[in-house]
Amino acid sequence: MTFYDDIYPFYPLQRTSFIFNGSLLTIILVFLVLAVGLLLILPGIRGKSRLFWMFRIIISLFIGVVIVALNFTNDWAEARVTANATYKSFSNAVVNAEIGLHVGLYGINVTLKGNPVVQFNETIDYNEMFSWHDSIEEEYEEALEKGLPNPILYILEKFTLRSPCGLIFQYRYSGRYASATLWTAFCCWLLANILFSIPVILYAGYMMWATAAFIFFSMASFSTIMNAPQCVFSIQNDSFETEYSHSFWLALATGVLCTVIGILVVMLNFMIPEKIKEAFSGGVDSYEDEDTSYGEGYLNFVYLDGVTVSPLTSKGKSCQLRLAPAPRYPLEDKQ
Repeated sequence: MTFYDDIYPFYPLQRTSFIFNGSLLTIILVFLVLAVGLLLILPGIRGKSRLFWMFRIIISLFIGVVIVALNFTNDWAEARVTANATYKSFSNAVVNAEIGLHVGLYGINVTLKGNPVVQFNETIDYNEMFSWHDSIEEEYEEALEKGLPNPILYILEKFTLRSPCGLIFQYRYSGRYASATLWTAFCCWLLANILFSIPVILYAGYMMWATAAFIFFSMASFSTIMNAPQCVFSIQNDSFETEYSHSFWLALATGVLCTVIGILVVMLNFMIPEKIKEAFSGGVDSYEDEDTSYGEGYLNFVYLDGVTVSPLTSKGKSCQLRLAPAPRYPLEDKQ
């Protein structure tokens, strides 16, 4: 502990990462290691199946990492405005800055960046994270004690329980239900990969549909915040409202991708069931050795009494069986 901890106005400035936070970075690294490990086995797969397995691994891991990462991103909805605003309480100083509100499933992120960044001999570049897991009232009180800029306090106050907007109820419960359905989609994705590996292709296609359905359910859950009466954020004479952002559209694209994969898999399973099953099993071309000839073989019929031997033929393969005469042994003289 240092002498300025929790003592106003000497407080440590919090700088929380906005897009690439710790949880998100960990998820990306885990999936990258998994992708490298799976791609290292590609040289052991012969023929044209190698390219198919490469695309299969990349697309499957892309869907998985997106589903997990969407739980921890803070840009499902965003709002930005550039305005002149009072900088701190008990001060008449007005700064020109870009104010941003970024909404995720587990909290909000409020940014304040000066234009220019250095004004009044101070660097104006704030990035504050407020989570639904903690009491928003306590976080608001801590922000007041730290002396955060007025625009950040104004936006955070809109999410407190005493705010007439009631944003905390809309965003918190919508985020929780959206996160729950996303984790369900992740479980469906795992089951789909297991079924592809068995392979049970038809049901794997159905599970891809289920994955897409739960992704769409998460989007519908989050979209309920737009159906509720919108609370307008006003900074001086400027106002702004939240709109869908990158994570929402990425979830939509991933859901559409899962739907298309499910449709293709189910259609191909009905049209060419044997070929599609062979493509997902083993990864070894069964046609590479079509022209192989096994030469001649010999059978000793002494050990095959009463057994009928029929010629064995197959497309592109020949096998000749010849019966070798049984050896003759001299009879022993009877005593």
